Amino acid sequence: MYRGRFAPSPTGPLHLGSLVAALGSWLRARAAGGVWLVRMEDLDPPREVPGAAADILATLAAFGLESDEPVLHQSRREGTYREAFERLHRAGHVYPCWCSRRDLEPWAGRHPAACPAPADPSRPPAWRLRVPDADIAFTDALYGAQHQNLRRAVGDFVIRRVEGWFAYQLAVVVDDAAQGISEVVRGADLLDSTPRQIHLQRLLGLPTPQYLHLPLVRDRQGRKLSKQDRARPVDRRDPLPALRAALTFLGVRVRRGAGGIDALLAEGVRRFDPARLAADPPPAALGPQSEPCTIGPRRLGNHGRAS
Repeated sequence: MYRGRFAPSPTGPLHLGSLVAALGSWLRARAAGGVWLVRMEDLDPPREVPGAAADILATLAAFGLESDEPVLHQSRREGTYREAFERLHRAGHVYPCWCSRRDLEPWAGRHPAACPAPADPSRPPAWRLRVPDADIAFTDALYGAQHQNLRRAVGDFVIRRVEGWFAYQLAVVVDDAAQGISEVVRGADLLDSTPRQIHLQRLLGLPTPQYLHLPLVRDRQGRKLSKQDRARPVDRRDPLPALRAALTFLGVRVRRGAGGIDALLAEGVRRFDPARLAADPPPAALGPQSEPCTIGPRRLGNHGRAS
């Protein structure tokens, strides 16, 4: 059975970009006759806004988007992430790192194969995952064939932070497997995270889902709509205008007088086709083996990017 999910971070209210990502994943699940889940990615306490998680869930409900199973909160799953981390540690895939951003400047921000800073017993380290000098390839349902050399494009990346919190890349892999997610539908700003996640899935012996990365909603200046930039939240007291806008962005032609929330969602399920979003060229993900391969979101003029 198809199992999809929407995984917001409680760092502020939902804006149009977030709604597009939620709606796209919901439409994909409903069209497949499957299950749609909500996962709260509350792994970063300093960035979390009090009350934001409840506000997000209430807003989703106002738009007719409710999880088919109990909402999973990552903040309650530390033991599960620790178990996965210990498996990687025992296998020699992780190492402690005390380097700063300044230490990484000679490598243009990409972490080398070993920590360039000396060990400092007086403070806790971050823990990085060793990555191979090899391409990780996958096929995205919208952007097509992708590949990325982790060593040249990313370098060893953090999976446990200095504060002791487990990083997004590890948590998302563990949770997608635990929830049996068959396809990940999310914004194209996470396209370049997919090779890292596939590498982790392989190391942990977890299944790799299918992927569909949606175009990202931008403001008039071409910037991605984001909570950090205080993008205007959608109005759950009057959801129809934002719902129509999100459907239109996803290529669903909304008929005049289509009705209320349920009617619009039903029409979206019938008409949503990711192929209609593929008019723009895909990101520059492919390149000669001798050059770093970088994956990035495509631009859609003034329409923007969706998180």
